[in-house]
Amino acid sequence: MSLETQTFRVTRADLVRYAGASGDFNPIHWSERFATSVGLPGVIAHGMFTMALVGRAVTAWAGAPDAVVEFSVRFSRPVPVPDTDEGTEVVVSVAVKGETEEGHTKLTLTATCQGEKVLSMAQAVVRKR
Repeated sequence: MSLETQTFRVTRADLVRYAGASGDFNPIHWSERFATSVGLPGVIAHGMFTMALVGRAVTAWAGAPDAVVEFSVRFSRPVPVPDTDEGTEVVVSVAVKGETEEGHTKLTLTATCQGEKVLSMAQAVVRKR
């Protein structure tokens, strides 16, 4: 069973706010010149910010943040964020994978940006609603 897909818009302004909140001011998240000099396609979103967007999708489906028992991902591809008002989109889909022995729901998560998977091995376990 698949659950409703959620789309999150990410702009450079979001990256600035996240940098301030997290304390992660790595220039790959704000300087086009620096990001491209180290081989990136341009400024990229913080990995943990991307993970947080997926976490929002999981908690929305689960009904409450405290319903999330486990949550893990691997970062497989950067999320490039162009310097435009539109930014980019991260699309999150959630599928029910089964149940744990405790009766919790196992989820498989997919996050894409511009049609490319940006996370691998993304999964969560939530308490039943």
